[in-house]
Amino acid sequence: MVKANPYARSAAKSSGIHWRRLVLWVVGLSIVAFAATVWVFREPIAGYGSVASAYSARVGCSCRFVAGRSLQDCTKDKLAGMEAVTLVEDIETKSVTARFPLVAEATATYREGYGCVLETWEG
Repeated sequence: MVKANPYARSAAKSSGIHWRRLVLWVVGLSIVAFAATVWVFREPIAGYGSVASAYSARVGCSCRFVAGRSLQDCTKDKLAGMEAVTLVEDIETKSVTARFPLVAEATATYREGYGCVLETWEG
């Protein structure tokens, strides 16, 4: 009769623990690398976000309240690369707010005789 090796099972268990540690290290380093990249490029991201939201609010407001199109139809007028910007309309105040997630927000309001005007913002 062949005796089972008591160390064979612990070696297999040990290699599973090593894989878990390796996966945790890779995930941890990926999170740190992502955070460092966002930190390095924070100013360009903030600038792009504020300009993209202001542009989208102004174009969306003009499309909606000057041209009379639906807001859903107006989303087609955004430039390529602005897919992250969302538009929300307020019928009562005749305004459109554009949001670049977690970065910037801008609102444009329709004013008779002036068209759509951006609210004051820091760019």
